[in-house]
Amino acid sequence: MDRWCGRVALVTGASSGIGAGIASSLVKNGMIVLGVARDVERIKKLSDSLGTTASGCKLVGMKCDVTNEDDIKSVFSYAKDQFGGIDVCVNNAGLAHNGPLLTGDTKNWRNMLDVNVLGPCIITREFMNQVKERGVDDAHIIFINSINGHSVLPSSPYHFYSATKHAITAIAEGVRQELREMKSNCRCTSISPGVVKTEVFGRAFKAEDMQKAVDDVDKLISNGMPLLPDDIGNTVLFVLSAPPRMEVNEIIVTTTGKLLL
Repeated sequence: MDRWCGRVALVTGASSGIGAGIASSLVKNGMIVLGVARDVERIKKLSDSLGTTASGCKLVGMKCDVTNEDDIKSVFSYAKDQFGGIDVCVNNAGLAHNGPLLTGDTKNWRNMLDVNVLGPCIITREFMNQVKERGVDDAHIIFINSINGHSVLPSSPYHFYSATKHAITAIAEGVRQELREMKSNCRCTSISPGVVKTEVFGRAFKAEDMQKAVDDVDKLISNGMPLLPDDIGNTVLFVLSAPPRMEVNEIIVTTTGKLLL
């Protein structure tokens, strides 16, 4: 991580769960982190708990709704003014709704598309615009994907969510190919966790759907504990620590001894 010390990372969805775990790991390992989310107060509390390192590394919170393109552009404008720009872009923000394909609600589908697919695309475009403008040739784009981006759970509430994560699998590979076409040395990685202990399931389902969601998750983790946000933070550190000659294209992280489904 030495070459990233003092450089700047953007982490979306940094107010809780995986995003908070990633932001904490990066600050503790020498990076300045711009953490964005709709609930900026939670990021500020996390920032206070982390403090500022001896080298000046810290977590800076900023309010941003990833479904709002103006909000996203404001983040990059702020980053340019305050830090000179961003070197690592972690597309973590995501959500799930109860989304069967045959009976789902269009509003829920559209919200998942906006947050899980369009948001990361717009953020990645704006990030690369800034990277090219600065003449940086070693930036890193990271997508926090899911095992749902590689298989489809046999449970209807997750089917549309899985479709959005399959889109991220394709988007990450498309970004990698476009970087190659540009003859850029910037790298792109998709990280696909299994079940992580976060608030996502509680947010995703109404009370009447909750028991089924809990039962489904229990089946996935029946032989042990789920992953923790810090596990994904450590995965990001591993990816960034790879030498310049090495690009980690795709990494799937599951609980030891578990099947993907």
